[in-house]
Amino acid sequence: MTDDRAGIDGHENHGNDSGFERQDLGSRPVFGFLISLAIMGVLIYYVIWGIFYFLDSFNRRYQQPAHTPLVQVEPNPREVPSTRIRRFPEPRLEENERTELAGFRYGEEEKLNSYGWVDQKAGIAHIPISQAIELVSERGLATQPKTGAMPLAPVNLARAAAQASDSSSAPPPAEPRSPGPRSAEPRGKKP
Repeated sequence: MTDDRAGIDGHENHGNDSGFERQDLGSRPVFGFLISLAIMGVLIYYVIWGIFYFLDSFNRRYQQPAHTPLVQVEPNPREVPSTRIRRFPEPRLEENERTELAGFRYGEEEKLNSYGWVDQKAGIAHIPISQAIELVSERGLATQPKTGAMPLAPVNLARAAAQASDSSSAPPPAEPRSPGPRSAEPRGKKP
């Protein structure tokens, strides 16, 4: 009736040990491919180098001289003398980032930890930050606005706008008359 070698789906089993293929890919073709890939890489490198060498020699041989009266010879733009560097507009590129940043941080630390004038004519001075922290912890921050001044907060701005647009205390405007139902007066009479 049924063949013992036929599987459930009708295909034949090729023996009892059907878990792997008997013939695997050998190592010889893999190594052959890798070696040919390396040889092709070296070959492509030298071909591209030869093309650039040929184009460079061609350019040197057939380029017109730049000493015509119409063409001015300019120096190499990559070589900038130090005297011209100071003429460039600010901000300039940093030459040594670490020392410039260290100098900037030193100046900031010096300003944070010393006394000095912000505006001597107005009598405004700055104090060291540690002393400022102690003064704030002793006195606290000002929470009351100055007399007569209202802080500009969104709530207060909205309240002021609402009061300005409030018309409830003003006399009500005259209501427009709506035309009522027309009376059935005779058309021939005029009052």
